[in-house]
Amino acid sequence: MLTFKNRTALVTGAGRGIGKAIAETLARQGVTVICVSKSADSCGGTAAGILAAGGKAKALAVDVADGAAIAKAVEVLGQEFPMIDILVNNAGITRDGLLFRMSELDWDDVIATNLTSCFHWTKLLGRPMTRARWGRIVNITSVSGVMGNAGQANYSAAKAGMIGFTKSLAREFAGRSVTVNAVAPGFIKTDMTTEFVNSAEVSARILESVPLKRFGEAADIAHLTAYLCSEESSYITGQVFNVDGGMAM
Repeated sequence: MLTFKNRTALVTGAGRGIGKAIAETLARQGVTVICVSKSADSCGGTAAGILAAGGKAKALAVDVADGAAIAKAVEVLGQEFPMIDILVNNAGITRDGLLFRMSELDWDDVIATNLTSCFHWTKLLGRPMTRARWGRIVNITSVSGVMGNAGQANYSAAKAGMIGFTKSLAREFAGRSVTVNAVAPGFIKTDMTTEFVNSAEVSARILESVPLKRFGEAADIAHLTAYLCSEESSYITGQVFNVDGGMAM
């Protein structure tokens, strides 16, 4: 077991996939988890599962691409939770396409959801952490933000932006004992990658670039994220951890 001292965490994109796995893993460690997603049904399902397993959780439906909605959500949460100690910025979408075919809307939607949402959540929840002189912020980026990926200029740009955001804030917050790190998943088996995993031809081509020759699991990301949120990670900040089977060595 990792060490958590009566902590509360907010996890975005917690309704499915990696976000759900992170929320469940933190809850098993005794953390109270606020599960955020755009769909009330999806974040509600995650929270219900945590509660049924004996954990502590709350569901909150928020469109993370809407800064005003985030501000309102934080205001409402403040009435119930005096302190949110841990923030996991995980929410993300894809709108893939080659640059010359990519619409401005597809660009804007991905940047707003994947990157600008981190700005809003961190600005609002990070200040109380700095005052308390304790906090953990983990940004779930992607190996696409490290290496780039054809057909994903918007997604790669947003995820690379998260890395720069992480490193800058790690320097800003270090004096207040708030750590900021990033986790960069490779090809993980989730709803977002179903079409790749289920296609023998596509998956074989992808796995040629993965030294471990297999897709990762959401739990692989969740376990590392939980560690970075714990007391045990107090001397780690400003780092990007690739969890990609060796793709970006």
